[in-house]
Amino acid sequence: MINLRDIKLAYGERVLFNDISVTIGQHDRIGLVGVNGAGKSTFFKLLLGEAEIDSGQVEKPSFVTLGYLPQDGISSKGKTLYSEAETAFADTLTLQKKIDAATERMYELDPTEEEYYELIDSIGEWEHQLDDHEPEKMKSRIERVLHGLGFSDTDLNRDTGEFSGGWQMRIALGKLLLQTPSLLLLDEPTNHLDILSQHWLEGYLKNYRGALMVISHDRAFLNSVTNRTFELKLGNLNTYSGNYDFYEKDSEERIATQRRKAAEQKKEIARQKEFINRFRSNQKKASMVQSRIKQLEKKEIIEVERDEKKIFFRFPPPPPASQKVVELTDIHKSYGDIKVFDGLSLRIDKGDRIAVVGVNGAGKSTLARILAGIEPLDSGERECGVNTVIGYFAQQQAEELDVSKTVLEEVEGAAADNPDANPRGALGALLFSGSEQKKPVSVLSGGERNRVALAKMLMRPANCVILDEPTNHLDIRSKSVLQDAIKLFDGTVILVSHDRDFLDPVVTKVLEVRPDGSRMLTCNVSEYIARIEKEAVGA
Repeated sequence: MINLRDIKLAYGERVLFNDISVTIGQHDRIGLVGVNGAGKSTFFKLLLGEAEIDSGQVEKPSFVTLGYLPQDGISSKGKTLYSEAETAFADTLTLQKKIDAATERMYELDPTEEEYYELIDSIGEWEHQLDDHEPEKMKSRIERVLHGLGFSDTDLNRDTGEFSGGWQMRIALGKLLLQTPSLLLLDEPTNHLDILSQHWLEGYLKNYRGALMVISHDRAFLNSVTNRTFELKLGNLNTYSGNYDFYEKDSEERIATQRRKAAEQKKEIARQKEFINRFRSNQKKASMVQSRIKQLEKKEIIEVERDEKKIFFRFPPPPPASQKVVELTDIHKSYGDIKVFDGLSLRIDKGDRIAVVGVNGAGKSTLARILAGIEPLDSGERECGVNTVIGYFAQQQAEELDVSKTVLEEVEGAAADNPDANPRGALGALLFSGSEQKKPVSVLSGGERNRVALAKMLMRPANCVILDEPTNHLDIRSKSVLQDAIKLFDGTVILVSHDRDFLDPVVTKVLEVRPDGSRMLTCNVSEYIARIEKEAVGA
């Protein structure tokens, strides 16, 4: 469907694509992975025709369409939600043009070629889409997609301008799914979804009739929806015929094989050099010596693939804690006419490992701030245990850093009351070198700001840590490091997150926050989802 041939792109000395070639098929489910800065978003721009390359070709037939969902920045207003979703079907005529163009292309092909049969499949799919554009089918499809993404019936007639940024991205995603482009390009599509909407999206994408390519730091999501993995690493594109778990295992095995072969080659070279040095002055073996010298000169040295640097993260040892950590009694909280909590009571005990889940807008972040003691109450009581010391990481904390300070100054400020803190050491472990610690906060990327915010948490020991979406902007390897740190932390942990692969190994309870109340369940998040599905069937 789409062929990339010998693509080269560099920004100064930084090589982003080093002569990469790959083919994207019409039914491929691709996870695009790599550390932050590896070139994933640029790869999307390359496919969209928005990146100027140094050399190479992108071959894409005219009838192939691409749909792109960026991480953020999309908004709409002036139409009802339903009317906005209807615009996804505006290009019905385009489908007929695609069918006509593909039919003409078929006449140019040999019926034995693979592309010939791919075009037959595509034409059949487009004719099916034309059939779906009948008014009754359109209505049911629109409602199914919008409900799946978390919108209610009452939302359908609201002006799209009333929805916040996260919901705006859901609107954009819904329209893309309804448009059914040949290739869906999704950049962190689960960032703005709650756990249940994410679960629905996984099911929808598994049955998507076109191809898709996903940038995501959510391992469970990638494992669920992809069957190929493209890894961008140090300018190279490595391809794997499986999901993220397959890629991770195969990648480790490939590098282990490289190391073994490199070690064997090193021994062989040493043996040959020893022979050359021993018999260099022996006239009888002169020809053998020269032959081996030439062999060594021609030998291609096996290079072991370099690995990217990895962050190191550990929470400081927690101070002793009392059995009761935090208790909320009859909490009432509203924002204007929006009632968030109406008589919430809750107790957090020493050693609890809790995932806070619920639909967007249910009050998860508000609850985290109340537990942390920084959100004022309308009424009710918040009582901490005698020895409770809380460490809090806010969802927007990375955006609230002081942009007038350097990285080091920002972290040193958080360590002012702790003479035992080591700001430079913490930043070094989070991949900020000496020179990078002097950079102004204002020039940092989202991922770098997140790491600075995490470093600030390390400056003050706590026995209860409350983390609100701590994995935003962290790549999968960095999330794994944070996950390990939580496992090793001998204190109480409260996590607001929708990343179940991150949550499952570290939580033992799920606190479900709903507009009509809340409940605490003893399970992990995957078990919670299974329970919700079972309850829905029984309802």
